Amino acid sequence: MLFDYSSVTAESVSGVVEDAIVRGEALAAGLLAVEGPRTFDNTLRPLEEVGRSSMVAYGQGPFLGQVSTDEAVRNAARRTEERLQKWGLDLISRRDLYEAVCNYAAADEAKGLTGEQARVLEHTLRDLRMAGHELDEDGRSRLQELKLRLVELQVAFSANLAEYDDHLEVEAADLEGLPEDYRARLAPGSSEDAFRITMAYPDVFPFMENSPRRDLREALAFKFGNRARAENTPVLEEALRIRAEIAGLFGEPSWAHHSMETKMAEGPEAVADFYSSLLEPLTEAGRREIAGMERLLASRGHEPPVRPWDRAYCHTEQMKQEYGIDPIEVSAYFPLDRVLAGLFDITQAVFGLTYEPTDDPAWHEEAPAYRMIDSASGELVAHFYMDLHPREGKFGHAAAFPLVPSGRDLEGGRHRPVCAIVANLTRPTDEHPALLLHDEVVTLFHEFGHILHMCLSQADFARFSSAQTEWDFVEAPSQIMENWCWIPEVLRTFARHHATGEPIPEELVARLAEARDLNSALFNLRQVMLGQIDMDLHATRDRVDHLEMLRRRAEIGLLPHHEGTYMPASFGHLLAGYDAGYYGYLWAEVFGQDMFSRFLEEGVLSPEVGMDYRRKVLEPSGTKDAYRMLRDFLGRAPRKDAFLEKLGIA
Repeated sequence: MLFDYSSVTAESVSGVVEDAIVRGEALAAGLLAVEGPRTFDNTLRPLEEVGRSSMVAYGQGPFLGQVSTDEAVRNAARRTEERLQKWGLDLISRRDLYEAVCNYAAADEAKGLTGEQARVLEHTLRDLRMAGHELDEDGRSRLQELKLRLVELQVAFSANLAEYDDHLEVEAADLEGLPEDYRARLAPGSSEDAFRITMAYPDVFPFMENSPRRDLREALAFKFGNRARAENTPVLEEALRIRAEIAGLFGEPSWAHHSMETKMAEGPEAVADFYSSLLEPLTEAGRREIAGMERLLASRGHEPPVRPWDRAYCHTEQMKQEYGIDPIEVSAYFPLDRVLAGLFDITQAVFGLTYEPTDDPAWHEEAPAYRMIDSASGELVAHFYMDLHPREGKFGHAAAFPLVPSGRDLEGGRHRPVCAIVANLTRPTDEHPALLLHDEVVTLFHEFGHILHMCLSQADFARFSSAQTEWDFVEAPSQIMENWCWIPEVLRTFARHHATGEPIPEELVARLAEARDLNSALFNLRQVMLGQIDMDLHATRDRVDHLEMLRRRAEIGLLPHHEGTYMPASFGHLLAGYDAGYYGYLWAEVFGQDMFSRFLEEGVLSPEVGMDYRRKVLEPSGTKDAYRMLRDFLGRAPRKDAFLEKLGIA
């Protein structure tokens, strides 16, 4: 039986976290009260149980800040998220705890640890060092003060973005180029013939892609580019100052140097080298793509240059003209129920799994729960939820959230993972089911890659479960999944017209696959640009002129900065774990594409390759270094070849 989310109240959210803290304090007290020799079981195992129970408490409390329809619950959840994180910081900063772990690390038993237990000790010592225990007393005190404030800022930044409310009001005549079902799902405006385009993705993206009204695209892009600007600008600026000061306490040149110690890349210099190897060929291709967009705009009577609010529209028009693909028409073949059926069929067959819906109550009627079962043994593997449509106050992007980690408790009992996709895909209307743009299909497959990673983990300790690998590898198991959305023989298995049930025509699938590379250089240059903005903010301890930096980095993407906007205020990654880490999307794609090359060589839906991938990458999760898992699965060192070929710069 899963946790009963239907009974949650603001009070129960707070109670769950307080109970976890009380239990954590008791476990810590027992650990510190040990008399006699220190062992793994009386020192590190209780500490790991503190982490496991805190992760469970997050799933029953703070997580509700992302999804609850009750504002009081959301507010309480955010307060408890801050409370839980601050308590965790206090715990890891305790000197008596540090001394207990160090005493154990010096014991003979510790020197003989192997496998996951040895990794627990290694990572715990690293955690303690990064908590400042090797600093002097003043340094430790200041570090604790800064980290506690950083938690407050992270929670505030996310809340400001989730609760931000703005819209562009348009008349019916302004919706030229948009289908009737798009109009049907818009909120009504202030007059009978008016509509509100909110800042939700299913409102914004179709308009930017399909509206011929350049003036309205600019107006909508301006609003979208200024989400939560007033609220989050000072939050971000303070967070950056704090991170720079923390880096200084550790004698590091920057926050990037400090925080990347735990990542595959290890430092910003490696990221700079990675980007420099891509920029020249991508820029050359990107300039050709910009020229094509300029020709299209000129044919519509618009003067160059291409502006940020033109890119999506030009791309869509080129899809129509050059490939005969209208994304809105294509969406007719991707009703959500069929896409989910296809996603489930593929992953069940390839990874040896069976999914069954459950009746467990979720936080919303649109968030069904499923069991994940190992087909060979019939054993329960995990549970997952699918919360896929936008609503007021909900997390505004697409992500997978761990709610219960895998692992064993103090008594040795194994706990099965629970996780959730939280996304903002197109809603159904009275006339039509939810018809997904192909980009949304890709998003759904991507996020389900995270679900598989979280659900299939076989780690004994929670700290290595729930996709807790190196942060710049964590996107690889999601990037690999996107490939199936472009393969004709795969799409033909599930893409069917919502009204007629006819499968998507072979020639349309072929054209869709052929169009995959359209403007791919510009897309990837934008990824480099965002990664460089993240690094500009975090790879120095000096204050950065943000607007000058945005203008300069816009040159990477070959489009001018949209003056008057401030994208970092809504760049949620900056305060959600991807600080000095956004590069990880492209970095991890190197490994995702390399791993998928085995599927291309041996069968794109091969259960043999799928099970090998499951056993050697998904199940180990964080129990092994990413490079070791890659070698195990590939049978060789990882290479960039498949990634560069996908980018068209092999």
